[in-house]
Amino acid sequence: MTNDETRPVAIVTGSASGIGAASALRLAGSGFDVAVNFARNASGADAVAQDCRDAGSDTIAIQADVSVDGDCVRLVDDVLECFGRIDVLVNNAGTTKFASPHKLDALDAEDFARLQAVNVTGCYQMIRAARDALKVSPVASIINISSHSGFSGLGSSIAYASTKGALNTMTLSLARALAPEIRVNAICPGYVDTPWHEKADMLKGGRLEALKQRMVDVAPLNRMTEAEDIAEAVSWLALGGRAITGVLLVIDGGTHLTIGTPL
Repeated sequence: MTNDETRPVAIVTGSASGIGAASALRLAGSGFDVAVNFARNASGADAVAQDCRDAGSDTIAIQADVSVDGDCVRLVDDVLECFGRIDVLVNNAGTTKFASPHKLDALDAEDFARLQAVNVTGCYQMIRAARDALKVSPVASIINISSHSGFSGLGSSIAYASTKGALNTMTLSLARALAPEIRVNAICPGYVDTPWHEKADMLKGGRLEALKQRMVDVAPLNRMTEAEDIAEAVSWLALGGRAITGVLLVIDGGTHLTIGTPL
C-alpha cells in the first residue's frame, strides 16, 4: 500500500477498541491515513481498520506489543514502509489490574512491573522509535492517553494511578526534549464509558451501573464522558494547537472539581 504523500499519517497504539478505536476513526475522518495497532485483539483491529477505510483512509492493522522494544521498532518500520511518513503518534495502549486501594496485598511487584512496562515504558519506546520520522513532519504531534488517576490517585488500582502519574511527568520531560520539532501533550480522562470496567470483579453485581449513575450525578456537566469525547481532543491536538505543548488536558465532565465528594 502506498498512500497519497500529501496526507498525514497517524499511529494509534491499542486501537482495537475503546478510546483508541474512536481516535483512529476520528483521525481517519479528518484526513489521516492510519496505522491501527493491537497486541492480541486482531478481529477488533481489523474491524476498526475497515471502519477507517470506509471513512476514506488508507489504513493498516499491525500487531505489536508496546512493552517490547523490538515490536515498537518494527511497528514504526512497517508504517514507514507502507506510508513513507509519520506525523502523529497517539500512545493509547494501556493495561491495569483492578484492586481496591484498601487491599494492599492485592498488588505485588509483578503487577507494578507489568503496568509500568505497558503504560509508561511502552510509550517511551514508541516515542523513541518514531522520533526521527516525526521530526521531519511539519505538523508533528505526540498525544499520550493518560488519566486523571495520575493526579487524584483514584482509579482501577494504586499501581495504575502510579503509572499514569509517571506518564504525566514523562510528557512534560519529552515536551521540553523534543521541542521545537515535535509537540508532546497528554489527555487525562476521568471515567470513560467503555467496556474497560466490565472486566472488574469489584464492579459486578450492579455496582458498575451504580458507579456510572454516580458519575453523572456528581459531574458538574451531568453527563458521562465517552470515547468519542477523548477522540475529539486527540483530533484537535493532531490538527491544531500549534502553540500547545506540555499540556495535561483533563476531560471528565468536570468531576475533578468535586473535591468535596470524591468518587
